[in-house]
Amino acid sequence: MTQRIETDLCIIGAGSGGLSVAAGAVQMGADVVLLEGHKMGGDCLNYGCVPSKALLAAGKHAHAMTTGARFGITPVTPQVDYAAAKDHVAQVIAGIEPHDSVERFEQLGVKVISEYGSFISPREVQAGNTVIRARRFVIATGSSPFVPPIPGLETVRYYTNEDLFELREQPARLIVIGGGPIGMEMAQAHARLGSKVTVLEGMKALGKDDPEMAAIALERLRAEGIGIVEGALASRISALGDGVRVETKDGTVFEGSHLLMAVGRKPNLDRLNLHVAGVETDRAGIPVDAQMKTSNKRVYAIGDVAGGLQFTHMAGYHAGVIIKSALFGLPSKAGTAHIPRVTYMDPEIAQVGLTEAQAREAHGERLEVLRFDYAENDRARAERITHGLIKVMVVKGRPVGASIVGAQAGELIQIWALVIANGLKIGAVAAMVSPYPTLGEINKRAAGQYYTPRLFENPMLKRIVRLVQRFGR
Repeated sequence: MTQRIETDLCIIGAGSGGLSVAAGAVQMGADVVLLEGHKMGGDCLNYGCVPSKALLAAGKHAHAMTTGARFGITPVTPQVDYAAAKDHVAQVIAGIEPHDSVERFEQLGVKVISEYGSFISPREVQAGNTVIRARRFVIATGSSPFVPPIPGLETVRYYTNEDLFELREQPARLIVIGGGPIGMEMAQAHARLGSKVTVLEGMKALGKDDPEMAAIALERLRAEGIGIVEGALASRISALGDGVRVETKDGTVFEGSHLLMAVGRKPNLDRLNLHVAGVETDRAGIPVDAQMKTSNKRVYAIGDVAGGLQFTHMAGYHAGVIIKSALFGLPSKAGTAHIPRVTYMDPEIAQVGLTEAQAREAHGERLEVLRFDYAENDRARAERITHGLIKVMVVKGRPVGASIVGAQAGELIQIWALVIANGLKIGAVAAMVSPYPTLGEINKRAAGQYYTPRLFENPMLKRIVRLVQRFGR
C-alpha cells in the first residue's frame, strides 16, 4: 500500500552534498526527507576520497622504508601485505560511517528512506512504496565512473574506483587507463605497495593542471618507476590468459595482470525520471543557475550531478547555498573562483582560482606572477622535501589564483582560498607572521616577492632612505 508524505524538503542522494543539506536544514527547523537507495556517505566515503587517501597513506609508509639513506637510515624492502592494506582502508571507512549513518540522521530528525527516488510529477517523488510531496527538492545523486566503449573491454575483468578497494590480490602489473587525478593517485599508491604500474593517457597526463606544476609531479612519479605514456589512446582490449592486453591507436601493445579504468565521471541521472518533473539535462548533468535551481524552480541540483567541479567540498559548498536560498529565501549564489582543488600524489598539486595561462588570457599585461621554490624553505630542506614550487597570480595587488606543487600543497593552498574568497590583497599574506621553521613560510615568502621590486629595487626609495638617515634624528 502506498504511503504519502508531505514535507518541506526532499533530498535525493545521501552523499556529502545531500547529507550536508539534510543536517543543516533539519537543525534549522525544516521537515526533511532523505532518500538513498545505496550506501550512506556516497562515493566520497565508500569509493572515492576516503579510501583513496587511506591507500595512499599505506603506500607512503612503504615508500618511506626505501628512502631513508639520505637521513642515515638504512633502506629496506618493505614486506607489503596488500590485503592488510585494504583492511586498513576498510577500517578507515568504518570509522567514519557512523557520522554518515541512517541512525545519526534519524536522531537529528531527518526521515531517511532507504530507496531510490524517482519523480512522478513536478512536485512528487516516489521511493519504494512511499510518495513524497515537497515544497522543494534537492537532487544530490553524484556521479559514477565513466567507462568508454573501447572494443573488447567487455571481454575482460576491469576495475573502477567503485570496486578497486575490494580487490584483495595485489596486482603484479597494473595498467591504468586515464592520467587524471584518480588514475595518478592510484598509480602511485600501487607502485609504492610493490606493483609494476603503467598509466596510459590519451592526451596529457594531469592535463587540467598548470603544465609547469604537472611536469614537476610527473617527473617525480616517473622517478619512482611508474610508466606514464601520453598520447596513448586505447583502441582495443583483449584477455591475455588471466591478464589483459591493451593496444593503443598507434599499434603499441601493453600487457598487465589487472586493468583500472579511470577516464572520468558521468552524472547519476538514470533513475530520476527527470523529464516528468520538467527538469532539463545535458551531457554534463543538470544545468542550474547561480542559486543551483534547475529548470523546475522547485528543484535544486548540487554536487557532481550539477555538471560543474566534481569535488566533495564543492558539494558541501553548494549545500550552504541551498540552505540560504530554500530555507530562508535569501539571495545566495554559487561561484567557482574561490574553490580549491588538490591531487593527492607525492608531490601534491593544489590550485585555487586562475592558473597562470588563464590569468594571462584574462588580464594580459596587468598580471604579475610571484614564484617561490620549496628549495628556499628551511623546513623543506630539513625534511628533504625540496621538490616543489608555488606560483601566485596577482592583478593590481589582489591574488586571482595560486598553484602549488610539493609536500602538503593541499594544506598550503588553503590560505590562498581564504584570500581569494574574501577579496584580500597580497599584503594580508605578506604581513602574516609564520612560525619558523614551517612550510607555511612558503606562502609568506611568495607574497613577499610582490614587494621585492617595489622596495629593494626602487632607486627613489633608496635615495629617500639615505636622506632620512642623513638628516633625520
